[in-house]
Amino acid sequence: MKTYTKDSLIKEFKSIASRGWIANARHGNAGGIGNTLEDLLGITENNLPIPNAAEWELKSQRINTTSLTTLFHIEPSPRAIKFVPQVLLLKYGWEHQEAGKKYPADEMSFRQTIHGLTPSDRGFQVIIDRVNCKVLISFDSSKVSERHSEWLKLVKRRIGLEQIDPQPYWGFDDLSNKAGTKLLNCFYVQAEVKKEDDKEFYKYSKVMMLQKFNFDGFLDQIEKGNILVDFDARTGHNHGTKFRMRQNCLPNLYGKTTIIV
Repeated sequence: MKTYTKDSLIKEFKSIASRGWIANARHGNAGGIGNTLEDLLGITENNLPIPNAAEWELKSQRINTTSLTTLFHIEPSPRAIKFVPQVLLLKYGWEHQEAGKKYPADEMSFRQTIHGLTPSDRGFQVIIDRVNCKVLISFDSSKVSERHSEWLKLVKRRIGLEQIDPQPYWGFDDLSNKAGTKLLNCFYVQAEVKKEDDKEFYKYSKVMMLQKFNFDGFLDQIEKGNILVDFDARTGHNHGTKFRMRQNCLPNLYGKTTIIV
């Protein structure tokens, strides 16, 4: 695997950008932009090997996409409760759309992508508690959409319609350490995409160097609805809880932004 200095890596990004359209190196892979970029750089698993420097993360995304960028995975506390499979899925889950088909007839699902700006149509929201230094998951039955009324009746029978007790949360210290480790410094690369003869091509046309991660900015982006908490669990498997971010918002998490390309 190649190693880089920061300056040589910047030079490499500029060289890749100057090449114009580049064929997807991993045909059929939805993560082709990042994988192709890693192949071009000669690196593996998203780790940028820069000796004698702080850790760097590589984030890549399509330009003009509505898809979210995954920042990191972290399960809520208290961890001993195993909140997602034992509480959210069992007490607040609903029938999986593939129950009785791909999965057993009793397969349950709990899939929610929520943030701090407004509740989801099932009444879930992320709340920032700055007094107690927690990021909380809140449930408000009065905010549930009418179309989920039958599901709400099930929730009432299983656990009642009060606030989740205890509430799932992430302590500021745990979340800051996780985010700071994963996002301390970041190269954010965006690519244009086109298809020819059923093959994708990428033009790596925007590269930014982001430094000095700011946890207060992270909390602000949750409250503004730009960072979201993504639950994706079913009876047979918990795919993990992710913090994800909307397009073009990543620079808001940093104190210093340098345009490379």
